[in-house]
Amino acid sequence: MPEIDITDKIGYTLLKKGIIDFETLEKSLKLKDSEENKKNRKNLGQILVTEFGADHDAVFREVANLYAFREIYLQDEKVDDTRIAFVKKFVEQLSDQQREMMTQSKMLPFKFDERQPDKLIVIAADPTDRNLPVVARSFNVKKYEICYVRLKDLQNLMEKVAPAQNEFLKLLEDEKISVDDGAGKEEESVDEQALDAEINKSALVNLFEGCLVEAVRRGVSDVHVVAAEGNRTNFMFRVDGNLQIWHCQEGTLPEAVMAVVKDRTKGVDRFEREMSQDGFIQRVVDGHQLRFRVSIMPIVTTEFKHKFESVVIRVLDDRKVITDLEKLGLQGPARGFFYKAIQKPQGIIILTGPTGSGKSTTLIAALYQVIDPTVNVLTIEEPVEYIIKGARQLKIGAKMSFEQSIRGILRHDPDIVLVGEMRDKVTAETAIKLANTGHLVFSTLHTNDAPSAVARLYKMGIEPFLIAYAINIIVAQRLIRTLCKVCKEPMPDAEKADLLKFGFTNEQVASHTFYKAVGCEKCNGGYKGRAAIHEALYFSKQIKDIVLNAGEKVDENAIRDQASKDGMWTLRRSGMERMMEGVTTLEEVVSTTVEEE
Repeated sequence: MPEIDITDKIGYTLLKKGIIDFETLEKSLKLKDSEENKKNRKNLGQILVTEFGADHDAVFREVANLYAFREIYLQDEKVDDTRIAFVKKFVEQLSDQQREMMTQSKMLPFKFDERQPDKLIVIAADPTDRNLPVVARSFNVKKYEICYVRLKDLQNLMEKVAPAQNEFLKLLEDEKISVDDGAGKEEESVDEQALDAEINKSALVNLFEGCLVEAVRRGVSDVHVVAAEGNRTNFMFRVDGNLQIWHCQEGTLPEAVMAVVKDRTKGVDRFEREMSQDGFIQRVVDGHQLRFRVSIMPIVTTEFKHKFESVVIRVLDDRKVITDLEKLGLQGPARGFFYKAIQKPQGIIILTGPTGSGKSTTLIAALYQVIDPTVNVLTIEEPVEYIIKGARQLKIGAKMSFEQSIRGILRHDPDIVLVGEMRDKVTAETAIKLANTGHLVFSTLHTNDAPSAVARLYKMGIEPFLIAYAINIIVAQRLIRTLCKVCKEPMPDAEKADLLKFGFTNEQVASHTFYKAVGCEKCNGGYKGRAAIHEALYFSKQIKDIVLNAGEKVDENAIRDQASKDGMWTLRRSGMERMMEGVTTLEEVVSTTVEEE
């Protein structure tokens, strides 16, 4: 039997206590001994947390115990203004580089030991981090002791004593942020020390923090940070559905920009550049707590020697959550159909549409209409984006997957269930069965329109009778840009012939004012804000009969024809109504909807 060193003992201790399984231990030990890790020098605990999603505190509490680090319980300590001032005094004497290292190493000076007044107690979420002694020596004390503390407790204290700088591009205005990056380097792998030096010389941290603040203030839905050739990194904002360049960082290694983004994102590994990663950021902007969902993907460019990446950050501002269904602007028959569907005691309400079409917003607004203290409302989302008051939002993670939560939900006595997305047969089947056994279910599907959602479920292998009796309504949704009220202008008579070709009647053209986009300093090319258009397929008896009588495939055209007879407006018809209301343009409706057959 091979000799077990202290690191292996950590692994076996975690295995014995059920914190990790044998397969994870085996993989993590291999990764620890790999050539790649000889450069990064990560210990087993760090590998388990960053690479395999193990619980940080469960792992490092055992690590601390094995290495005989004392644990400090912050809830038992007096963390008042005096203590915070004490910690700040030590933090403020550090250089910017040392302070950045302190933040990355998740550590803080905390107090002098009661028994040895010249010994400083330093708390750390990972007491084995190799940078701890470097920073601890910078506090200029005779003695120090590293103690373990829970990560969440440390982060709460760190927010008070060393909050992330949120000044919008302060250093961008004060100094040039481009640096000499040594563009002629030919190394295959990134020189981490050179990267750190570049980050420390530049104001990239301020740039990124300023970017987040600006995104929130401008109502941006997504921030894209994309590495490009020639030592450039593009920062782009998605405003009203369209991407636009916000800033191009030139003369700086894209890897340095990405390192800053990763360092400030929880749940991702700065040194991983070959696989996709997901994490999140929390910030207080203008006195409001916000979350940012971060997705990182490796990309290929013509500069093969570089490991370039693309980052997309979704801005999750709960001030934008609509809790009043009236504010969604459901038009015509869609409004009546939708209210009728959600007021039923059971059945499933399905929202369809592409990514970013506002499906979740509509579902949450609908959910708020039916949440009541007398019912148990459960949600299964991956990830949870917005906190819904009155609902129990299940936590998906390493120990409970999406599929496991779906299977277990029936045993949790639900009345109303929100399933984030029916992504496969198991999820769809469970959601449909819930709807057929006395539960009200809300969910989403990725299809182009409402009738095709029925065909999608059928192709997944769901029985036609289950589909027919489970579904209350399927709503297809799109978001269209709305005209700027300041600069919009009536459409010239010469262009009104296009309206007739599009499907408007002579009477409609004569009795309504149609507008075109102009553009001014207060808008984005003539548009400001977005509105939803809907196609609501209510499951009437006739629609159910068509589904029940489906042979080898569902007849989408028959469903579409019957729905039209029942009063359904198509997406295009809904868009045309928005035009007659004077809130959008012909170009916008043409680009967002497809021609009706």
